[in-house]
Amino acid sequence: MELLNIIGSDAVLSGLKVGSKKRLLQEMAAFAAGKDGRVSAAECLDALQEREALGPTGMGGGVAIPHARLAQLDRVVGYFARLEKPVDFDAVDGLPVNLVFMLLAPKEAGAEHLRALARVSRTLRDPRICEKLRSTGDVSALYAILTEPSASHAA
Repeated sequence: MELLNIIGSDAVLSGLKVGSKKRLLQEMAAFAAGKDGRVSAAECLDALQEREALGPTGMGGGVAIPHARLAQLDRVVGYFARLEKPVDFDAVDGLPVNLVFMLLAPKEAGAEHLRALARVSRTLRDPRICEKLRSTGDVSALYAILTEPSASHAA
């Protein structure tokens, strides 16, 4: 699974201004709802918060991958945000987060959801990719970095 198949060029935010994890999840849920009429911001937020209650999705290195399953979806979709200022996300390393890739999947998308999560995780574990993402505020450039072949195949 390639990131190009998960995230659209219109699903990238840059310079998002939030002061907390809760507000970040609210903004990301609202962004998803605004891009996909099938997604309810409230249901998306509830699902994201339920998942976070199981354990934080801050993977360390300033990166978080909040994810949830929604009945309304028929495929896995992603949304990316580069935050203006990092926020505490209860990450495993205790560092605040400024790169966020939210994954939403259909309720029944077990293996597909896991493959997408693994792809995003491998990509955002690459410090060179994260450095590139942090070095630009241009939405088109962020999308290109996320979906370039070397990013999608990062080990």
